[in-house]
Amino acid sequence: MNPLDATKSGFLVCIAICMFIYTFIYLKNTLSEEPNEQKFTTDTAECGFYPDELCSALFVGKSVASQIGNFCQNTYQPETLNCIQTSCNCSMVLKSLRFITRPLSEEEGNFSLAYIITIHKELQMFVKLLRAIYMPQNIYCIHVDEKSPKDYKTAVQNMVNCFENIFISSKRENVVYAGFSRLQADINCMRDLVHSKVQWNYVINLCGQDYPLKTNKDIIRYIKSKWNGKNMTPGVVQPLHMKHRTQVSYREYVHSGMSYVYPTKNIKAKPPYNLTIYFGSAYYILTKEFVEFTLTDARAKELLEWSRDTYSPDEHYWVTLNRLNDAPGATPNADWEGNIRAIKWKDQEGTTHKGCKGHYIRDICVYGLGDLQWIIESPHLFANKFEPATYPLVMDCLERRYRLKLLKENKKRRKISSEKTVCGTLHKVVRTPTSQARRPGKEVTLSCSFPEENHFL
Repeated sequence: MNPLDATKSGFLVCIAICMFIYTFIYLKNTLSEEPNEQKFTTDTAECGFYPDELCSALFVGKSVASQIGNFCQNTYQPETLNCIQTSCNCSMVLKSLRFITRPLSEEEGNFSLAYIITIHKELQMFVKLLRAIYMPQNIYCIHVDEKSPKDYKTAVQNMVNCFENIFISSKRENVVYAGFSRLQADINCMRDLVHSKVQWNYVINLCGQDYPLKTNKDIIRYIKSKWNGKNMTPGVVQPLHMKHRTQVSYREYVHSGMSYVYPTKNIKAKPPYNLTIYFGSAYYILTKEFVEFTLTDARAKELLEWSRDTYSPDEHYWVTLNRLNDAPGATPNADWEGNIRAIKWKDQEGTTHKGCKGHYIRDICVYGLGDLQWIIESPHLFANKFEPATYPLVMDCLERRYRLKLLKENKKRRKISSEKTVCGTLHKVVRTPTSQARRPGKEVTLSCSFPEENHFL
C-alpha cells in the first residue's frame, strides 16, 4: 500500500469514529429529553385554547374536563389589581378593570337597581362581582367589615373613589356570622340608600362571594314579569326545629381575631305585636317603598330591637315583615318562591343536587369545576359560594361566559338601533354629561368600553 492510500484510509477511519461519537451523544441527549418534551406537548394539547374550549366542555359536564381542568388551572395567573392597591388615577382604574360605562339599553337606563354588598376578604372576588353587576344607572352601597385589614379597606376605597354611584356605608359593623351585626350592616346601607339622589326601584343584597348568573337586563325583566311591585323574601312560618333561634337570647363574641354567636340561658319575651315569626333567606329583592317602611314603621322598629339577641336574625326579619298584609309590596301567602340565589346545601344533597364537587364550608358548597354545569343550568339570578383563590378556573369560565352574554346583548341592540351608542368614555362615568358626548343629527363614536371582544373580556 502506498503512503497516499494509507493516509486516505486513516482519514476515513477518523471520520467514521467521529460520526459514531457524535451520533451516540445526540441520541443520548435526545432520549433523555424526550419525556419532558412529550409532556409539554401533551399538556399544551390537553388544555387547548385556554380557557374557551375547556370551559365549554365543563359547561356540558364532560367527565374528563374536570380532570384536565384541575391540571390546567395550575397555569392560572391572578388578575393584577395593582392599580387599586396603589391608588392609580380613575381613568386607569376603569380601563384596566373594564367597567361598563353606559346603560346597555333604554329599558335598563329607566330602571335603576340598588345593591348592598357586604365584604370582608378576597379583594379579587369582590372586583369580579362588582364589575359584573356594575351599571352607571344603578347605585351601590359597600359595607366593609370593620375587622378587615387596613390595606383591604384602602384598596376598596381607592376603587370606590372613582365612581359617584358607589359608596362605602357611613357606619361599619364588626360583622359576626349569624349575629345581629350582619342584619345591622344591611340596615346601615339602607339608611344611606334612601337618602340617595338616585331614584332606584329595587334593592338587592349580596355578599362578596356571590356572582351573577343573569345579566342586568335579565334581572330587571324577571322582576317586572314575576314580581312587579312585590318583594322577594323566600321563606315559611318558622319550623319547630328553628324555634330555638328566637326562644333564648344569643350574644356576639368578638375578641383577638375570633368571633362567634353563643346562646345564653335567658328566655326571650314573645315577639312584639304578637307577630308570627317566619324563617327564610337572608337575601332578598325589595322595593324602595318597603325599605322605607322597615325604617319607619313602629312594628318594624320593635321587631328589630327584639331581634338583637336572636340567632341569625336576618333569616327571619325581612320575611316576617314582608308577610304583613299592609306592608308595601307584601306577599303574605308566599312560600320559597323567588329565584334569587343558587346554593348547594349539604343537607339537600341527593334531592336538589348531586353533591358538591368543590368542598363544603358551614354546609354550603364552595363550587368546584364539576359544579359548573349545575350552576349555569340554574334558573337563579345569582350563585354562592365562590373562592377564586382555590378554584380559579370556575370564576374564569363564569366571568367569560357572563361577559360574552353582555357582548351578545350589546351587539343585538346596536343592530336594532345603530344610531344610538352603548359605549362610553373611560373616565368617571357619572360626571360625564350626556350633552358633552353627543351632537344633534350626528352619530357619535366614543371611546368604547368594549369595542372588540378581547377588550370587553
